[in-house]
Amino acid sequence: MYAVVSTGGKQLKVEKDTVEVVEKLDAQPGDLVTLDVLFVADGDSVVTDQKSLATATVTAEVVEHFKGEKKIVFKFKKRKGYKRLKGHRQQQTRIRIKDISLIGGSKPAAKKEVVAAPKAPAKKAAKPAPKAAKVETAPAAEVAVAQCEAIKSNGERCNNKAKDGSAYCGVHAKKYDA
Repeated sequence: MYAVVSTGGKQLKVEKDTVEVVEKLDAQPGDLVTLDVLFVADGDSVVTDQKSLATATVTAEVVEHFKGEKKIVFKFKKRKGYKRLKGHRQQQTRIRIKDISLIGGSKPAAKKEVVAAPKAPAKKAAKPAPKAAKVETAPAAEVAVAQCEAIKSNGERCNNKAKDGSAYCGVHAKKYDA
């Protein structure tokens, strides 16, 4: 009996008591995991319909987590002097297939659920102080636009508006504020 399962975006043909390498799974070594079943073959009978596969299970035990073989990533652009060499090692998991079952089979051990303590009722924020009566103020005097203080090479003053927080315009700020 063998099955085709899907994990890590890949499909894998598995048989009972075989050891396989898959993309890293979120489980500790020794945990049991259930894999998605796509196809089951038992001798001459083949099961591919969704109703039967809904009850089929493939249970595997996580043996270890490790890094895969190093892959070289080399980028190159001809006649430009551009070369980049990098390496990559993919995180992988080694699993041992424990059971292939068409009728639900053994379920992985249930993990303990952590029940969060009920939250204490939140205290209401203090009410803001009552607003004071509106006091009418005179309209703000218009602020005069500051002119750039830079002196050009011909002796004239720059006519541009100064930037905020500087005495110079955008053209001269780099030169004089440094």
